[in-house]
Amino acid sequence: MVIPQSPPQPPSRSSRPGTSGSRRRASAAVRRPGAPESPVRRRHAGPTVPGAAPAPPGPMRLPEASARRTTGAYVTATALITLIVLGTAGAFENMLHFLDFGAGVMALVCLTATVMWGLAATDRVLLHPGHRLLAQAVHRGLGITGLCFLVLHIGVKILEDRVSVHAAAIPFSDPLQPLLMGLGTVAAYLFVLVAVVGAARGVFAGRNRSRRWRGLHMLAYPAWALALVHGLYAGRPAAGWVTAMYMGCLLLAALALTTRLANRSRRHAR
Repeated sequence: MVIPQSPPQPPSRSSRPGTSGSRRRASAAVRRPGAPESPVRRRHAGPTVPGAAPAPPGPMRLPEASARRTTGAYVTATALITLIVLGTAGAFENMLHFLDFGAGVMALVCLTATVMWGLAATDRVLLHPGHRLLAQAVHRGLGITGLCFLVLHIGVKILEDRVSVHAAAIPFSDPLQPLLMGLGTVAAYLFVLVAVVGAARGVFAGRNRSRRWRGLHMLAYPAWALALVHGLYAGRPAAGWVTAMYMGCLLLAALALTTRLANRSRRHAR
């Protein structure tokens, strides 16, 4: 007796060679141009809200190597400008005379420019992120130059016996000009503190510590005001246009600070 055999069945889709699950997933991942997106891909891509505005682009940041080169370039430019100013003022012809009277002036000029560039670096209306980064580089370079001139100014005054070490170190202890010399000493201490806090900014990471850093860094403004009073009245009388220039910078800084604090209070009120 012959038993009839059923005809051979075609191989199933899963058993065909070359059609494994991974290959099917790989082929599904490649879509033809203009083809609709897979529901699976849409599900993993996250929900989309009709009419929602696209996410704003993130802040523009320069590469770390580019930022270092930019800072180095501006520090070099600051040093070159300083050398040009020194040569124009005759510092290299009569070095001792310049150090006696010019080092303090250069310290005040550089620290004034540091404060103004620091204010410019916080502007978010006119400056783009890249511009603010450049302003911060100039701010740091001028701050370092101003501190160097400040140390040179104090050292020369002590070496020439125009002020004692005791009077230079302890505020309001000078027998001739206790108030003016004391203001200069307090300003110097505040500037050194601000420089140390600025160099150690990474230690103040975090929201609460960041507020402390801003509070300590803003001590540069009263230090600058005290240095202005000391520089304009403790030494030789300044020319009228010099006093007017410093007063203009002081008013501009006060206006910028008032505007910043007002904007910050409005944001907190919202």
